[in-house]
Amino acid sequence: MSEADRPHLPGRDDAPGRDIPSVDRRTRIAGQVRRWCETGSIEGRHAPLSDAAAVALAAGYLDESARAVLANRRRVGRRLPTLDGFGELRRLSDEHARLRARIDGLRPGAARLALEYRANELGKRIRAARQTVVHSPLHYAQGVRAVRRDRRDGLHLEIEQREALFAALQRTPAPLPVTPVEQARGVVLGVAVDRVGRWSERTPLAETGRRVAERLGREVPSGDDGFVDRYDTLFFLAGSLYDRIEASAAWRSEYFEVQRAQLDLAEELTQIAVDTVALRDLLDELQSAIRSAPEARSGLESRVAALEPVWDQILARVTALARIGDLLTRAEDHLHLTHIAQRTASLDQRIDDLIGRSGARELSAENTDFVGDQLGAAAEPMVALRSALWTDIAELTAKE
Repeated sequence: MSEADRPHLPGRDDAPGRDIPSVDRRTRIAGQVRRWCETGSIEGRHAPLSDAAAVALAAGYLDESARAVLANRRRVGRRLPTLDGFGELRRLSDEHARLRARIDGLRPGAARLALEYRANELGKRIRAARQTVVHSPLHYAQGVRAVRRDRRDGLHLEIEQREALFAALQRTPAPLPVTPVEQARGVVLGVAVDRVGRWSERTPLAETGRRVAERLGREVPSGDDGFVDRYDTLFFLAGSLYDRIEASAAWRSEYFEVQRAQLDLAEELTQIAVDTVALRDLLDELQSAIRSAPEARSGLESRVAALEPVWDQILARVTALARIGDLLTRAEDHLHLTHIAQRTASLDQRIDDLIGRSGARELSAENTDFVGDQLGAAAEPMVALRSALWTDIAELTAKE
């Protein structure tokens, strides 16, 4: 994802040469992550998750043996089938489910026929996607010997495991779609806010106009990505952070070679998904039990309360990923300065060579010192950032 597509975390100060305290940075990032998840909304519009992030999250719905096979395939570079984006598969699946629910509540007629036609078209696309993911001959072993070899090496996904993977990929986190009606409503309300404010300005009704404009302004769609619930929000945020870290030039640089070896990002993402899926299922079961047995409410609600720390721990793991992403963004800024300093040093050498060839014998000591200062100024922050990243990764891996 491009920088504009990434969730913006308020844990960094973009002013050159200024860094906010580490404790303050962590507190602000943790607060932002919690606020996004609890409100089910992330500021701005964001690109879909990569296939790698979607598969790592989908593994959280699978059993341990299937997760182990996916991890083995990832380590040896065995790819999985891809579609036009698993976020799009989620939208197709959700729309198909909504249409089927509407059709079931309609009487026979033209409206029902139109909806059934649309549902059938979506069903065909979903079945084609299932065929690709479950039966692709390019990605799964064909023939008895090849299957046996992959089973022996822990690389073979059985048919039922692929079916479970496809069902999990249908739940890939994705922002709720913005309907044309909502888009039109936003445009109309925006125009209304502007006109009410302008027309009432400098009139006896100015104060009333201001209040009306503010009230209308609150009705304008925010333009932020919304999600089904806090769990979907957390999944999307964690997957986006995975993509952000993986795409970071700083993360791939020699400065963080040791840290890359310490942290298996895909495995961390899967473990976050495993815990989140288990927590959501338990809470759903407890809420269902409360509704069906009101007399046992107090005891069941105490079990719900006992699970609250688990949600806090999952948020802490996502926050740790967010801190790493934030540090890497800052590290990229310093790497840019380092590259500029290196190019400056190269220019300085070429200037010296030219002066030497022309017979001049004086060297620019001040210029050489200036370049050295630039290199030192760029290197020192990288050491500090590497130390901070080491601490965040240590905390993240300690939670496993």
